[in-house]
Amino acid sequence: MSKKHIVVIEGDGIGPEVTAQAVRVLDAVSEQYGHEFEYEYCLMGACAIDQTGHPLPNATIEACLRSDAVLFGAIGDPKYDNDPKAKVRPEQGLLQLRKSLQLFANIRPVSAYESLHHLSPLKTERITGVDFVIYRELTGGIYFGEKTLDETGNIASDNCVYSRSEIERIAHLAFKHAQIRRKKVTLVDKANVLETSRLWRKVVQELAPQYPDITLDYLFVDNAAMQIILNPAQFDIILTENMFGDIISDEASVISGSLGLLPSASIGTGAALFEPIHGSYPQAKGLDIANPIGAILSAAMLLDHLEMNTEATAIRDAVQWTMENGKVTKDIDPIHHYSTSVVGDIICRHVTKQSIDKEGLRNLMNRVSTII
Repeated sequence: MSKKHIVVIEGDGIGPEVTAQAVRVLDAVSEQYGHEFEYEYCLMGACAIDQTGHPLPNATIEACLRSDAVLFGAIGDPKYDNDPKAKVRPEQGLLQLRKSLQLFANIRPVSAYESLHHLSPLKTERITGVDFVIYRELTGGIYFGEKTLDETGNIASDNCVYSRSEIERIAHLAFKHAQIRRKKVTLVDKANVLETSRLWRKVVQELAPQYPDITLDYLFVDNAAMQIILNPAQFDIILTENMFGDIISDEASVISGSLGLLPSASIGTGAALFEPIHGSYPQAKGLDIANPIGAILSAAMLLDHLEMNTEATAIRDAVQWTMENGKVTKDIDPIHHYSTSVVGDIICRHVTKQSIDKEGLRNLMNRVSTII
């Protein structure tokens, strides 16, 4: 039996609802496989500002540092998003947490479920077989560089800085992951223009001989953005810096047909954080309509991190069955759809190997929203 301490940060908007389903699935895993997960709930985001005046209380940082992993929902609230003068914002908490936990690598899988190809803005023939992972450097680059604004308010600058060690540590992770996949790494940069990109290319080229089984190629970021639309199936592992990764990972997220489907992990030297890629979607708060799949698959990535690979596979298999059998939320099927909690029910039952028979489905159907 394994005992793990997990910090749960529900966050804002739909964050608490989707995170609750992820926790329920983890509980199903503990029941089925004999583990014990101890949860500690902490504040971050708009809810933390409202209660403490700060988007990331020190107590949350301390709890995360002593945890085995962090499960996170979403942050953001219109009252801060729509106020350009707000000096304290929910997103500041997430940036600070990444720094505090030294979460230097963001890992985002991108795939397309065959049963949902019709939802993608791309043609089926373009997305068939899409299965790649983006490794985005998370604590360096222009987002964390020195920022200036002159006295007139008319000239601004953002400094982009990278060191060899920052590039090496995430490159090693990308190469190692490629070794258990299709053995290909694509470095995305802008080495024809940017000095930081030239350093990225130099360092990654020097590391490549340590991984002789890996094919390494390169794309400028503008071309990469185009190729993700034209031929996304060509990619296996994409490695890139912070801002480029932020942009192309959001671009790639539309391939699946719904932001609610995709998980992510942020890992570093200590505790790791797992979260769905979607935002807080405040319009859906409390309506039990949000898609919990991204949060549930984030929990699967959390289990992989804890070396519970069989358990993580059980969650992914349950999600696959749920999708293939049309037990989906409103964003996937606007006509015949299930609530957030019912989708969580079905996945939990699958993980614990309870039969989802006709009677059980009939009971669940009583909780289905059907628009006629």
